[in-house]
Amino acid sequence: MRRLLAGVALAGVALAGAGWVLTAPDPVPEELLAGLSGDAARGEAVFTAAGCASCHHAPDSEDRLVLAGGQSFPSDFGTFRAPNISPDPDHGIGGWSFAQFANAVTRGISPEGQHLYPAFPYTAYAQMAPQDLADLWAYMATLPADATPNQPHDLPFPFSLRRGVGVWKLLYADRGFVLPDPGTPDLTRGRYLAEALAHCGECHSPRTALGGLDRSAWLTGAPDPSGRGTIPGLTPDQLDWSAEDIAYYLESGFTPDYDSAGGHMVEVITNFAALPAEDRAAVAAYLKALPEGGRLD
Repeated sequence: MRRLLAGVALAGVALAGAGWVLTAPDPVPEELLAGLSGDAARGEAVFTAAGCASCHHAPDSEDRLVLAGGQSFPSDFGTFRAPNISPDPDHGIGGWSFAQFANAVTRGISPEGQHLYPAFPYTAYAQMAPQDLADLWAYMATLPADATPNQPHDLPFPFSLRRGVGVWKLLYADRGFVLPDPGTPDLTRGRYLAEALAHCGECHSPRTALGGLDRSAWLTGAPDPSGRGTIPGLTPDQLDWSAEDIAYYLESGFTPDYDSAGGHMVEVITNFAALPAEDRAAVAAYLKALPEGGRLD
């Protein structure tokens, strides 16, 4: 019996050790970032497409470029609060290195080596080109610093245990595009904008019970995290607008029926309206190329 108990205990220790290793943060390979230098002018377009200001400007702030954080995002797992990502060295990210920034944005790893919660869409940003990361980093360094302290998330146990996010990443942190290689420049650009920078799937795709995106029902719509209503699907069987209608909506916020965007989509429209017309057309082409029902498997 002693040997049996000792064996069970040893197996438990081994399993715990294996789990600890498997759930450890997986940083960006150093060679992907080596030798990169950023261009702030190009980084501004990346910043806009990625919607950084939409989530990280202070609630009700009139200056979208003061990234003091503080906005709340309710979910089934608790309430997440956007952090300060201004260049302030104490309360923002001004003391980070480029490598630490890249790991946070594309791998969900803090400078202290902790997992970041996937309310931050790093599973989408994982598709970002390294040069775009460098340009974004250069641009963000030009923004105003703000010393507003970060507000803690409000998460019940066990979601308050960050190590558990490592298990979530094993299940859902797929670092590949959803739509197969489109083969044309406009569709490739549209896929990059929709799936990576603008992270459309984060709101417009359904999720599993553990909060992972259901990639087999890509952009087919989802319940609103606030509990009020649903977020519409964007596949051709659910959105019968022409490509021109979609591009115009992304520029103006007006639908073909003369309705207008509301809720968080207003922020998305603000971002897309500042991008070149070619980018809006590329996203429209991408949406029209999706299969009906969003089934890509």
